[in-house]
Amino acid sequence: MKTILIVDDEPRTREGIRKTLEAWSAGSCRIETAASGVEALRMLPELRANLVVTDIRMPEIGGLELIEKLSEAPNPPVVIVISGHSEFDYAKRALQFGVVDYLLKPLDKGKLVQAVETALVREEKQNRIKRMEQLVDPKLLETVQEEKVYSAQIQEALKYVDEHLHESMSMKEVADHLHLNASYFSVLFKEQTGLTFSEYLTRRRVQRAKELLLATPLPISEISERVGYQTAKYFIKVFRDQENMSPSQYRQQATDRGERIQ
Repeated sequence: MKTILIVDDEPRTREGIRKTLEAWSAGSCRIETAASGVEALRMLPELRANLVVTDIRMPEIGGLELIEKLSEAPNPPVVIVISGHSEFDYAKRALQFGVVDYLLKPLDKGKLVQAVETALVREEKQNRIKRMEQLVDPKLLETVQEEKVYSAQIQEALKYVDEHLHESMSMKEVADHLHLNASYFSVLFKEQTGLTFSEYLTRRRVQRAKELLLATPLPISEISERVGYQTAKYFIKVFRDQENMSPSQYRQQATDRGERIQ
């Protein structure tokens, strides 16, 4: 369930927005309100809002200061700004902090709902990108980004590994598939990817395991088989060596943060 926080020191405006969004969401979103920027900052750590709809002019902490503080958070919410015509310059400055949209008072309910829908779509895209960034092994990401400079043999080797990841596999087997001497293939692979074949295979298997942990409810034993490990015990050891946590802990942490893809 997405959480939307409405921040406005005017009770009438605040409640009007809340009622409009509650009617629109029909229970699919959690709608919360704050009467000031100070109250909003106090609520946000526990609230984990996906979207903040905030007025520009408020006592103590105004909308711009609130937005600036939000932008410094590890996982900032997307923001919609509400402003009067006389505050247009403030609204333009707010856009510099990545604000999705700004709405002029008096608020039009249709435009409010449209802006909220757009903002939540953007928030979901941003979260998906962050989840993938956290999911992808940076060393593997480097190999993908540099694939265009690989020789045909190494490109074929990477493809072969991906297609046979669920099977027992050795460097000699891949070298034989490419009709190359194993020693030559070993040197060629390390020279072009920056990883030994064994390092790459381990990282790729753990990468696939992470994807399955987040996207499926499969038990650890089955995931270990799907990524080429004959025993769950050895898979767990390898995973812990790579990620400094067990597969179960990785899955649980992702669940707690709401990052499960499923």
